[in-house]
Amino acid sequence: MDVSSAVEKMSVKPRAGGAAACHGCEERCSGFQPHPWRKACVSCGCGAVDHAAGSDAEDDQRMGRLLADSPCSHLTAKVKGGGGLRVYKRNRMIVTNPVVTRKDPTFNTTEYDWAPAGLNQTLAMQYMELIPQSQHPLLGTDGALERRRQLSSQLPAYDQDPMKCQSLASEEEISSMLLFVKSYKQEVLGVGEVALPGEGGALMEAANQRTAKDAKDAKDAKDGAHSGRKDTAEHRDRGSSNHATASATGTTNGADDQNEHRCTGCRAEVAKESPAVYAERAGYHRALWHPTCFVCSECGLGLVDLVYFWSGQKLFCGRHYCQTVWPRCSGCDELIFSQSFHTAKDGRTWHRQHYCCWKCGQDLDTPCQH
Repeated sequence: MDVSSAVEKMSVKPRAGGAAACHGCEERCSGFQPHPWRKACVSCGCGAVDHAAGSDAEDDQRMGRLLADSPCSHLTAKVKGGGGLRVYKRNRMIVTNPVVTRKDPTFNTTEYDWAPAGLNQTLAMQYMELIPQSQHPLLGTDGALERRRQLSSQLPAYDQDPMKCQSLASEEEISSMLLFVKSYKQEVLGVGEVALPGEGGALMEAANQRTAKDAKDAKDAKDGAHSGRKDTAEHRDRGSSNHATASATGTTNGADDQNEHRCTGCRAEVAKESPAVYAERAGYHRALWHPTCFVCSECGLGLVDLVYFWSGQKLFCGRHYCQTVWPRCSGCDELIFSQSFHTAKDGRTWHRQHYCCWKCGQDLDTPCQH
């Protein structure tokens, strides 16, 4: 990204196009009206995440940007004519069941907005049965709406894209953010994979094959660019490290030799015929989770689309990982990359210009009518 252009555009305010009523207070909200800097609706005061603004296409573009240039880039596809931009290859699932009647047979079709990638339909349905019914991302249901809300909450666009931030005040802050995003993509970002206990070896082999293919493609396409060669070498070394870690404790024939598998989250046994979630960053051999245990260690919520951040031997959602590294402003909800910020008595942090009433602008240390 051109840093100077990012500085020029960082003050562009979000548009209220496609305004939607708030799900928390529909009767008194006429539609999302964005505050100049706070991620909230001027009309009702609720957060932007409580409104149904956005679309599948926008979500997939945001996810594609997040997963690009990471070991999970195979879950994205290049946008034709997009200048290198990538879009999330979200795995949808359509289930067709016959309806037995006295007349000609008919079929009942159910569509899921998302399902774990790489599974046959039987295993995917077993996975869905293990998570709460309210969280099933069925098209047009509250579960699908909740998935979209969690995408916005757990993986805020302004935690990965400086162009979505309004509080970056200098090229130095933008550079700090870009380096941070590049770092977490290479070191902690991952997407969980669903398989049966004992199949970690097969997942590991597939990951190593992807790494080898990426290295080969980069080598074949190299144009003499030093930065490209360096990134490829780092990716190859990281894949070799993962392979060495997994091989030290597991077999190399695509199957584990353990008779018992325990959930890394609750420590209870995972039945051999029951789908489990693996995380490449945690190592494929011993670490696996019940679907309901694959949650953020900070907020305890399920990780939407199985996107995780692995740090300190713990799972985090994107939001809570990012704020373990950089403070988050309690006013605008963006990460603070400035060296100077305000810390309130309760420990919360603020951009100095946002430590005020969001309605009248009065300093929060001085009482106001709001």
